[in-house]
Amino acid sequence: MPHHRYRPADERVALPLTDRTWPSRRLERAPLWVPVDLRDGNQALAEPMDTARKRRMFDLLVAMGFKEIEVGYPSASQTDFDFVRHLADSGAVPDDVTVSVFTPARRDLIDRTVASVEGLPRVLVHLYTATAPTWRDVVLGRSRAEVGELIRGAATYLMRRAEERPGADIRFQFSPEVFNLTEPDFVLEVCNGLTELWEASPDRPVIHNLPATVEIATPNVYADQIEYMDRHLARRDSVILSVHPHNDRGTGVACAELAVLAGAQRVEGCLFGNGERTGNVDLVTLALNLYAQGVNPMIDFSDIDAVREVVEYCNRLPIHPRHPYVGELVHTAFSGTHQDAISKGMAHHAKQAADSGVPAEEIPWAVPYLPIDPGDIGRTYEEVIRINSQSGKGGMAYLLQVHHGLDLPQAMRPDFSRVVQRVTDATGRELSHKELLELFRTTYIIPAEEGPVRLLSWSTSETAPGEHRFTCTVHADGRERSCQGTGNGPLSALTDALRAVGVAVDILSYAEHATGTGPDSPAVAYIECDVDGVTCWGAGWDTSVLSSTVHAVMSAVNRAGSA
Repeated sequence: MPHHRYRPADERVALPLTDRTWPSRRLERAPLWVPVDLRDGNQALAEPMDTARKRRMFDLLVAMGFKEIEVGYPSASQTDFDFVRHLADSGAVPDDVTVSVFTPARRDLIDRTVASVEGLPRVLVHLYTATAPTWRDVVLGRSRAEVGELIRGAATYLMRRAEERPGADIRFQFSPEVFNLTEPDFVLEVCNGLTELWEASPDRPVIHNLPATVEIATPNVYADQIEYMDRHLARRDSVILSVHPHNDRGTGVACAELAVLAGAQRVEGCLFGNGERTGNVDLVTLALNLYAQGVNPMIDFSDIDAVREVVEYCNRLPIHPRHPYVGELVHTAFSGTHQDAISKGMAHHAKQAADSGVPAEEIPWAVPYLPIDPGDIGRTYEEVIRINSQSGKGGMAYLLQVHHGLDLPQAMRPDFSRVVQRVTDATGRELSHKELLELFRTTYIIPAEEGPVRLLSWSTSETAPGEHRFTCTVHADGRERSCQGTGNGPLSALTDALRAVGVAVDILSYAEHATGTGPDSPAVAYIECDVDGVTCWGAGWDTSVLSSTVHAVMSAVNRAGSA
């Protein structure tokens, strides 16, 4: 690999900060969020959104609680221009939402942009120009001084155009594109000049947006650059310091988080990270990362699947199944050790809630492997544990208990786990909770009725205190026989009766419980038996507890016979 062709970041841009303070800070509040799905994200689509899709995305962003939304690049296409006009003419923008529009630093494009926002009462015009040396030399063909003059001239013209609309609230934003590859002193010179030109004040601040347009270094380098600007920007109380990280190195989220530690107050990105090349920073991940630390994200993610559905429809792009927080499989455990820890954690959480008398959705969350409660973002617990060849006994037991009320004894779980493993290994696919129940039924319930030894009829009675009689008709060895047995309980009397047909049964362990509430709720019994020297589990399911236990014994007898 010709690695010598590439220069490290410190050879490409000056890194002026040596006494950084951001590493010792904490994220304690959400920054201002600005979704750019309708502009930057839209530019990255093979099939850009039409007005209908843009409107659906806009309405979603408003419903989620975003207060500033970049809605388009009106000078770039007629579609974008028409959508901004649609917002203005339809009255779709709520009173507490500001729309942002994007424009290069060119007079004709500024004119087109200003024309698009006619009638919108609150607008942020986002002016940009590339400032990095490579872009100045290769793309613009201008010197540093010439680029500075170009920016100031465009900013002056924009301000004059805004002054022609005295009734509208038009604010300004500037982005030195490729900030992270631009000389810090040049960015500072340009930004401070615009702060003064645009007459920024604390009640009418300007926004300086400092993009990592192309990631070229580790996130700490970007944080140093942001802290340098935070310290040196003039009239700092009149400036909102914003960042716009991309994800070329796969560290866009980390760049944004460290930038906020370093003094950034505002973050631009897309809901699930769509954008040119490897994407813009992912606002959902950023916001829910804060949420997982106990910080209010100030955005509503209570129905994350609905958000995903709209974004996938509008972008015509799928969300990866392992995408943080929202992916189809992100709250799912297949691994046996993970499943066991999660099922124990869920049980512990439920017990804590019951003991404290507080709803489970309100007490502190501490479940292994799940950084947040899936229920908080509208996900169901069905997704948490799923069964495949990697799964363990805890996972299948959890699903049977949650969905079907079966609480398998701990000693029985390895036995059923081996059954599940054989099926998943043979099929190469996962099992749903319904398939798991059917496998349990065919393995442990049906053998009582379909095995070689069957009770055709039976009854039991207590003949004296502590003495029981079991009378039955047994089908065994191809013929029917009437048998009786006695014992200190119905089950010991049953095992005594079975000896008459040559079946020696010793009950080793026993458990039973109701599968629901109410008098008609079925009971399930689990019995481990030694049958002619073979240890086997059986289970029975019936509205009668006694019947379920008798069926469980017969299941174990027949399963042992086929072992």
